[in-house]
Amino acid sequence: MTPQGARGAPASGEAGDRARSETCAVSDRIVIACSCEGSMPLDAAAIGKGCGGRLETGDQFCGRELPRVRAALASGIPVTVSCTLKAPLFREVAEELGAEDRVAFVNIRETAGWSAQGAAAGPKMAALLAAAAEAMPAPANVSFESQGVALVYGRDEAAIEAGRRLADHLDVTVLLSRPGEVAVRASGEVPVVKGTVRTAKGHLGAFTLTVDDTALPLPSSRRALAFGPSRDGATSTCDIVVDLTGGTPLFPAHELRSGYLRADPGDPAAVERVLFEASHLVGTFDKPRFVDFHADLCAHSRSRITGCTRCLDVCPTGAIAPAGDHVAIDPHVCAGCGSCASVCPTGAAAYALPPADAQMRRLRTLLAAFRQAGGTAPVLLIHDDAHGAPLIDALARFGDGLPADVLPFPLNEVTQVGPELVAAAFAYGAGAVRFLVRARPKHDVAPLLRNAARLETIVQALGYGAPAGGAVVSLIETDDPDALGEALATGPRGTPAPVPSGFMPDGNVRGVLRFAVSELHHAAPHPVDRVALDAGAPFGGLSFDTASCTLCHACVGACPTGALADDPDRPRLTFAESACVQCGLCAATCPEDVIGLVPQLDFAAWAAPRRVLKEEEPFACIACGKAFGTRSTVERIVGRLRDRHWMFAGPAGEQRIKALMMCDTCRVSHVLTEGFDPHAAEENRPRTSEDYIRARQG
Repeated sequence: MTPQGARGAPASGEAGDRARSETCAVSDRIVIACSCEGSMPLDAAAIGKGCGGRLETGDQFCGRELPRVRAALASGIPVTVSCTLKAPLFREVAEELGAEDRVAFVNIRETAGWSAQGAAAGPKMAALLAAAAEAMPAPANVSFESQGVALVYGRDEAAIEAGRRLADHLDVTVLLSRPGEVAVRASGEVPVVKGTVRTAKGHLGAFTLTVDDTALPLPSSRRALAFGPSRDGATSTCDIVVDLTGGTPLFPAHELRSGYLRADPGDPAAVERVLFEASHLVGTFDKPRFVDFHADLCAHSRSRITGCTRCLDVCPTGAIAPAGDHVAIDPHVCAGCGSCASVCPTGAAAYALPPADAQMRRLRTLLAAFRQAGGTAPVLLIHDDAHGAPLIDALARFGDGLPADVLPFPLNEVTQVGPELVAAAFAYGAGAVRFLVRARPKHDVAPLLRNAARLETIVQALGYGAPAGGAVVSLIETDDPDALGEALATGPRGTPAPVPSGFMPDGNVRGVLRFAVSELHHAAPHPVDRVALDAGAPFGGLSFDTASCTLCHACVGACPTGALADDPDRPRLTFAESACVQCGLCAATCPEDVIGLVPQLDFAAWAAPRRVLKEEEPFACIACGKAFGTRSTVERIVGRLRDRHWMFAGPAGEQRIKALMMCDTCRVSHVLTEGFDPHAAEENRPRTSEDYIRARQG
């Protein structure tokens, strides 16, 4: 099918080339925009306003106009090319000229030009070209070492046959779980053992399995395999596990576990795929370290009291486990869904592909360029490359393409998105945010749904909602490009910020979040001071029973973010709501049970100085005048002990009362000076049989 909205090619030739060269607002980059042989219109005026460089337009840069690309790459300044289809060709030219680190690529054809609204897509093209110039730092890698030691886990001859076929490539052992009658093979080149896996942990190159009912086959087995005495609790280690039992997987989210391959033994095609993949799992393999973890920011627990468990609750693979006051993330098991980072309130778990601040700088550039080129209230379409990109491609080739106001924003995983990105999108001028996910998601989207609903509540309260109603933050769950097009064409557009923010995100995730939330409020069409949120939200305040608080400051010691703080100079407890992550450690630690959590977004409190929750007059030492403790506490203790306890009765007891009213230094001097006798008040204590016996023996 011919792409919708195609237009004739612009003029070609040397004079035409000169006419099609325009200077954008910033001249430190050459931007090459191609009409792909005239199959899509190029609004050079709109693109030139927002692309962020010197614009060069043409119709066949991969063919007759390739010398123009070569000249741009030889200029020594960065180059952005609006084509990903021919990127290998352009990269080859860049390598010849030593410019491979100065060239970026972006697709404006399927994402913008090939559309029924292609003629109006100039601002979108400008935005995509500008955003492509934002550098994305490469993440660190984690390595797997596999020596090819494989365990084939099955029930019958199918597992033995699979082991036999893998034996030429791997060091194979076959483990049969509760086998029935299994025929004896004439050759025993593949070891066969009986046993059932009780527990399994690990990853490619480092699996450890606990096996019960283990037994070796008897050499005298004749018609069917017979096994000797069995035992429980055997340990097996291997690099690769091939599971052909057809039963319950050994791991949660098993399809994401590196080195664990599972197939239904009744599906020959699936078994073939698994055997082929297993045969190639020998050597060193790398994958990105998806999450950077900072243990010092973790709010999991303090003093054996559990606080935040958000990441533990959402990790699909079991890569996260408690490790004292914080959690630990196994990067080899982590599958990169990013759910932990999307719900982590402190930024302890931060997605690294890319980091939050780099990702949001790209978002800032995208939306600013769209606005500068004449666009308003765009819909931000957040998608991944594995699922979203093919759907967008199919919609462009066989349908109406993306609407002109829809800006695709590709990420490694949609589930990595936290509240900071959505808040920033509306602050930067977006009219709606849509998440494109699979109809049957690879990763659990429940955390994403909760974040979307929470942000929908916030932006609606601030006036960003659609005039006709409907959600402006929502998920599109489909594998059908036509359904995607329909959802984007008919979905509500919200009210954009009258004066969009231009804040530059920088720093860790929590810092970026604070900026984004504050700017979301400042840019809001109808700002309010407070938005009530659901339980579990990462923002909120505290309900506090001031009268019952003793200023023991146990909550200060438990607070992992410094939201609660004491004052070294006087008895005072202060609170900064912008730092509170609602982990609940303060409430769980408080011995007086005076603290409760209030999930909310109080913009006034975020902008205000620290709030004093309780302050008392300090008690002055009766000897030196130094302030220590609180007057109410000292007076309460003295009142409870004076003349009510034998040690604090009479003249000697009054001296002990004075000691309680002194600072640490003076108290020691007073005790030594007075020569307190711990037995001086013995006559006031009832005598027991032990006293008489001790007296006779002494």
